[in-house]
Amino acid sequence: MQEAKDIIIIGAGPTGLFAAFYAGMRGASHRLIDNLDQVGGQLTALYPEKYIFDVAGFPKILAKDLVKGLAEQGLQWKPPVNLAQKVIGLRRSEENGKPQFAIVTDKDEYPGRTVLIAGGIGAFTPRKLPLKDVDQWNDKGLHDRVLNLQTFAGKRILIVGGGDSAFDWAVNLQGVAQRVLMIHRRDGFRAHAATVKQVQELCAAGKMELRTFWELKEIHGGDRIEAATLVNNKTKQQERVDVDCVVPQLGFVSSLGAIAEWGLEIEKGEIKVSQTMATNIPGIFAAGDIITYPGKLKLIATGASEAAIAVNHAVHFINPAAKIEPGHSSNMAIFGQTED
Repeated sequence: MQEAKDIIIIGAGPTGLFAAFYAGMRGASHRLIDNLDQVGGQLTALYPEKYIFDVAGFPKILAKDLVKGLAEQGLQWKPPVNLAQKVIGLRRSEENGKPQFAIVTDKDEYPGRTVLIAGGIGAFTPRKLPLKDVDQWNDKGLHDRVLNLQTFAGKRILIVGGGDSAFDWAVNLQGVAQRVLMIHRRDGFRAHAATVKQVQELCAAGKMELRTFWELKEIHGGDRIEAATLVNNKTKQQERVDVDCVVPQLGFVSSLGAIAEWGLEIEKGEIKVSQTMATNIPGIFAAGDIITYPGKLKLIATGASEAAIAVNHAVHFINPAAKIEPGHSSNMAIFGQTED
């Protein structure tokens, strides 16, 4: 059995990393556990090369650079970080009238006095194209995520989708790809208006093409993707286009996994919390995209705020004599600062 920590943080994405920083600032021992093999969550796994524009203090920052900063900040207290471990269970007990927890993974068991769930959207996998034998094109030009822009240098790209990721990549691949063709099955989009406008301007300038009411019917090629057959779902017209890469951006299938079996109050796949980020199970807190409450916004910025609130209340839960308000970091001796 591992050493018990004050806070077991499930998830090493932006919210989990900031929770680790804040736990250290409050003097709470902690541990991070994540299903992925590196920290950063979706930022690392899905779009490390994408710019993020709504993080305080940065007009824009690459996702991978934000992760680097978050990791440097969050891991400065050198907590144990257990990566590539799937959470499969929770053991609950009691000691001196206080609940105790043990998070069980597929590799070990980790005891803690409180638990902070910061698992983003949970275990996620990209939605696949609804084509027969689509997996045969993996590593042959089919990419459900963009990890390195140079993979697409000089290539003819077909993007499938109408959400934020599809529009973001249509913009970010400009100047890298030889040609970008984007198709969507309808003329309504689930993307930020500003990015939709950017794409429309690129199309007007002849720098890319966006087709609505078109779908991908078939992929063609030998050792690699060479072409795709598109079909207009209104006119039934078909067209074969030469492409080197297909980038489906159809969203994700996410799941709470074993966490859904813990007895937490869940609403539409998200964990309900109070204003203190407490769940309905005393001692278990949650923060980030995995939670819901009235007025919830799914932003990295709000995830950081929720992490700080959760940690402060976890510290107070462990030791009721501990202040919930920690004071300002600019006055903390732990950072070499002193009161004026």
